[in-house]
Amino acid sequence: MARQFFSFYWLPARLRAITTTTYALFLLRWMVISALIGGLAGTASAVFLVALDWATHWRETHLWIIGLLPVAGFFIGLAYHLFGSRVVRGNNLILDEIHAPQRLISLRLVPLVLGGTLLTHLFGGSAGREGTAVQMGGALADQLTRLLRLRPRDRRLLLIAGMSAGFASVFGTPLAGAVFGLEVFLLGSMRYDALLPSFLAAVSADLVTRAWGVDHTHYPQLASLLITPATLLWALVAGILFGLVARSFAALTHWIGKKFARISYAPFRPVVGGVLVVVCVWVLGTTRYIGLGVPVIVEAFHTPLAPTDFAWKLLLTALTLGCGFKGGEVTPLFFIGAALGSALSVVVPLPVALLAGMGFVGVFAGAANTPLACTLMGLELFGAQAGVYLALACVVAYLFSGHRGIYSAQVIGQAKHLRLGRQQGKRLGDV
Repeated sequence: MARQFFSFYWLPARLRAITTTTYALFLLRWMVISALIGGLAGTASAVFLVALDWATHWRETHLWIIGLLPVAGFFIGLAYHLFGSRVVRGNNLILDEIHAPQRLISLRLVPLVLGGTLLTHLFGGSAGREGTAVQMGGALADQLTRLLRLRPRDRRLLLIAGMSAGFASVFGTPLAGAVFGLEVFLLGSMRYDALLPSFLAAVSADLVTRAWGVDHTHYPQLASLLITPATLLWALVAGILFGLVARSFAALTHWIGKKFARISYAPFRPVVGGVLVVVCVWVLGTTRYIGLGVPVIVEAFHTPLAPTDFAWKLLLTALTLGCGFKGGEVTPLFFIGAALGSALSVVVPLPVALLAGMGFVGVFAGAANTPLACTLMGLELFGAQAGVYLALACVVAYLFSGHRGIYSAQVIGQAKHLRLGRQQGKRLGDV
């Protein structure tokens, strides 16, 4: 009976028409499914965030462990080589399954990416957390496909909702999380049939994570700034720079990945990369640019940072992820953007906190090609007073990042410029 309910086949033909009853049943159905997704993704994110805090604290109080990063890299690479050859593509695998469903995402993705990310952070890699949460959310949600006997069309909605739930729960931003799932897989377009599942799953996952007692980083609320032609012009200039930096990050990460792919035995790739990261940390003499870097992000809102801060974080993150360590790109992108915006405050006549917030969301928008989700994230994290500036930074950065991005499986639904129309329908990795 339960499977008949979820498969929707029990409705008589006269009620399959577009009626209020149909809408109500669709709402009820996805309320139940989204609550399940939210419970799974929210709980997984809560466990992940608690463990990540522990790993970060332990590393910072036992710095000698950073020297063992190559060893950790070998075990991460070996685990994926032996048990995760199909799921090694992470977020791109989920995006491909949305575009062209083939096989159920293996549940082994969850322990692999969770363990790999925690080891990366514990031993001093520069990585984030979004990729891990989104992959866990998508993989856990996909397990409901078989349990509830969902059709391929519904499975796409399920995967989108799972990505939304993972993103929302790890950052505490349900609106941004919902739109991220809708926006990320198809550049320049959105699937509106997934609106309800995405929003319900994102809100549910955020509630579940908070119910477990997990808190998120609190950022300063940005003050309002009078909009003038001069301030708008400077905001556009900053947005262009954010987009170019986002494009550079994506290009460098993919370039490093291709170079390391020449090492035939995959487990050796993070070993070599780990040695390079350790050497960089030793030369710099600081752990400022490894891990999440949240303290530096918060610092960027209060005082202008050195222009080298964003550059070192960009290099170390591209190296860490490009050679095969696990984790997300988003929090490092927050670091890169906030640090760049903070450094620009020395020459750009806008408040340092505003520029840091614009960079925070702008670089992410350009690298992930999700300007709407990033705008909403800015509003959720920093308040609505500076909404115009945050939105401008996201939109302009999105445009100037070109057809580059951190997700090679994104399909170009609508080209960013008419002259690039020939690329429509292609994957970013093929452009």
